[in-house]
Amino acid sequence: MKKKVLIIVENLPVPFDGRVWKEACSLRKAAYEVTVLCPKGKGYEQGYEHLEGIHIYRYPMPKEGNSPLGYLWEYGCALFWEFLYSWWIYFRRGFHVIQGCNPPDDIFLVALFFRLFGVKYIFDHHDANPELYLSKYQRQDVFYKTQIWLEKLSFYFSDVVMSTNNSYKDIAVRRGGLAPEDVLVVRNGPDLKTFKPVPPKPDLKHGKRYLVGYVGTMSTQEGLDILLDVADHIKRLGRTDVHFTCVGGGPGLATLRKMIKDKNLSDTVNFTGRIPDDQLLDILCTADVCVNPDKPCEMNNISTMIKITEYMALGKPIVQFDLKEGRFSAQEASLYSSNDNQVADFADKILWLLEHSNERKKMGEFGRRRVETELAWEYSVDHLLTAYERTFSKKAARGRKDTLGATTQA
Repeated sequence: MKKKVLIIVENLPVPFDGRVWKEACSLRKAAYEVTVLCPKGKGYEQGYEHLEGIHIYRYPMPKEGNSPLGYLWEYGCALFWEFLYSWWIYFRRGFHVIQGCNPPDDIFLVALFFRLFGVKYIFDHHDANPELYLSKYQRQDVFYKTQIWLEKLSFYFSDVVMSTNNSYKDIAVRRGGLAPEDVLVVRNGPDLKTFKPVPPKPDLKHGKRYLVGYVGTMSTQEGLDILLDVADHIKRLGRTDVHFTCVGGGPGLATLRKMIKDKNLSDTVNFTGRIPDDQLLDILCTADVCVNPDKPCEMNNISTMIKITEYMALGKPIVQFDLKEGRFSAQEASLYSSNDNQVADFADKILWLLEHSNERKKMGEFGRRRVETELAWEYSVDHLLTAYERTFSKKAARGRKDTLGATTQA
């Protein structure tokens, strides 16, 4: 019997969501029949595509939320379409496992109904949503408590959890009550077959001697406001030879572009918005230094950022704050700025690297080797397949410590 999988992702369209697309392709190569359900997005407006043997269905979504009520509306619409599409896909193609990729932590609600038909659920834990909420709003209100309960229920109804790092595995075991053997660490490394260096293009330096590169989502916890203060600090030091290019889209992009004008940084910083991968590679490969300004907070401390290993795959030295998982990934490929004296120290680390080309080369080579030997996507595939093998080997009912306080049969 061919094993059939439905992957539901709500945060980004596929194949733009790199982690989900790599998972889908790896499962397909392992002889699984894979269907992906995701939202439509810029450049991905088709309702159905069949790519590399994978069926992709996309549902309509409202404008991305940027407030608690906005998120509630966004997630409510997504749940509605996920219910409808999932049942249609079940009767049209069938599936034995649903893999729910957060955020948000409500996709288990779709999977619950299919448990009656023996369908199992894998929770692909991308973000620690309670910590994410705190990083954005700094308050433990009713919305925060809702995030806690949704996370608990996601863990409770999962047959297996895939965590992006050991910090997230610890959350699943400690906060979610899962057995350690039911939590597999599946890191999100770059695929070196497609994500590889290209020759630099000096014209992308905007007439400056040095280019500092960034790629990521434009939102609150990414610390782009800090990076703009860093650029302003460097400019005020009289350094007119450094340009910053930031690649990516997100709900904070318009605000950040306004901040550039307000700070008079149009000659020092530009935001490209979302661009094709070939243009992204051109910019990053031209950059002398790449940065990760994710602000120091618990969410960023325990989260692994794909941008770090992407920088390393391209042989780029990095400046970032001194956070647990960022340090685990980059090790000697990065300088680590003080979490207290944020702007001045971050700027000093960038300028030091720009002025020490040999150190930049040494750090870049270290990072590239680390990705090639440990952190590339190919090293995660076995863990992904093990998670699925464990899920398929499970019986319909299993004992587990109940995260609500008792021991039950789930």
